[in-house]
Amino acid sequence: MTLSPLRSLGITEWMLLVGLSILWGGSYLFMKLAVLTVPLFTIVLGRVSIAALALLIVLTISGTGIPKGRRIWLAFFGMGIFNNVIPMSLIVFSQNSISVGLASILNSITPLFTILVAHMTTNDERLTFRKLIGISFGIMGVVMLMGPELVDNFGVAALGEWACLGAALSYACANTFGRRFVQLGTKPMQTAFGQVVASTVILAPLVIVVDQPWTISDPGFLPVLSILALGLFCTALAYVIYFQILARSGATAIALVTFMIPPSAILMGWLALGEQISSQDFLGMSLIGVGLFSVNRQSNRKA
Repeated sequence: MTLSPLRSLGITEWMLLVGLSILWGGSYLFMKLAVLTVPLFTIVLGRVSIAALALLIVLTISGTGIPKGRRIWLAFFGMGIFNNVIPMSLIVFSQNSISVGLASILNSITPLFTILVAHMTTNDERLTFRKLIGISFGIMGVVMLMGPELVDNFGVAALGEWACLGAALSYACANTFGRRFVQLGTKPMQTAFGQVVASTVILAPLVIVVDQPWTISDPGFLPVLSILALGLFCTALAYVIYFQILARSGATAIALVTFMIPPSAILMGWLALGEQISSQDFLGMSLIGVGLFSVNRQSNRKA
């Protein structure tokens, strides 16, 4: 990916970056808490539908307006599938068997997957030697994190780990797919709104047919509160902050969040659930971090 130059980051920009990393890191904790009693698709539907309502208010107040046009909404449905329905469902599934911290670390490989997807699907984002080095470090990090479960002892935990990698690949497809919105002329906040609305439409039938959440006698206060937090804070508010950072400091600043999400998620998993990070997890995270740094360094030089 060719990122825009990193503009000077002041106190406000750093606060926004930290805030965004906490919100997105916190999403793993809230999914972990919600999946205790609430079915998978219901959690994701709750998240995107609440975000859609909140972003509708933002669009109305700002006077941005709701995007129109069949072509634009077809693109929103594609983006909703790749950026919300598939990855969020896979991450929620993973939280049945792996820790908050491990899920966030595995998902941090998304930028490296994006390079591979962009190389295969576009003409202007080609693999280079430095990118290959970065991807190699990322792969070594994944192997270190998954260990023997990568090929042997394929149990529930391994399924959760593979689900996180599947989510990262889906996010990578979304990153490449999302390039078309520049040509379609939609504003960033409209794209955020459109994709969560489309995701809501896609997920509603799945929830009715598969989950049937009305059969749950008492989901509990904490899981319901977690879903509200996912929609209002980890999605709607996170999108608002994301585009603020993008406008203030450029896309390279956004890339910094990739490095900051796992520590936030690990800290919250430790504080709220008593989860521990092993030396193996730390080494795997470090290898992925080296890969991300290598790729991001090249992007800065090209900008």
